[in-house]
Amino acid sequence: MNEVTPSVLPLRRRGSALSAGLPVAPPLDDAGKKTVTEALHEIRDRIDPVAINGVLAATRDGLVLCAQTRDIDNEGVAAMAAAAAGLAAQFIARARVGDPRVVFFEGDAGQVGVFSVDADTLLVVFSERNTTMGLFNVAAKQALALLQQAIAGQQ
Repeated sequence: MNEVTPSVLPLRRRGSALSAGLPVAPPLDDAGKKTVTEALHEIRDRIDPVAINGVLAATRDGLVLCAQTRDIDNEGVAAMAAAAAGLAAQFIARARVGDPRVVFFEGDAGQVGVFSVDADTLLVVFSERNTTMGLFNVAAKQALALLQQAIAGQQ
């Protein structure tokens, strides 16, 4: 029987996706998670609910920190957001178009954006069908700025 030792398996480097040029933040403790949760509640109250219908904060490892969403598999979305951020970082590096900022997906029923908050955190923003990509982009970047301010104020 072949045994695989853990040291032989490839390891994913923490914070490698969509984090170029960002300050390295310490992992969120309970107070940090509370700050992110409170910030997401504030974002939902302050951002246009027509443009943005859900927000989710996740680690770069694909774990949900907190979410304000409806009818969405939060755990699955967090995992896919981490994978999308990693793929985007590789794609942008190969295409030589600078540092990665955001990953956008547009479907026939809305948009999803995956934003880098800091070296360890992703923000996933959702919109509905009738939101234009321009309006979604503006509202999502406002949400990102609010979350980054909340986290910076907590540190």
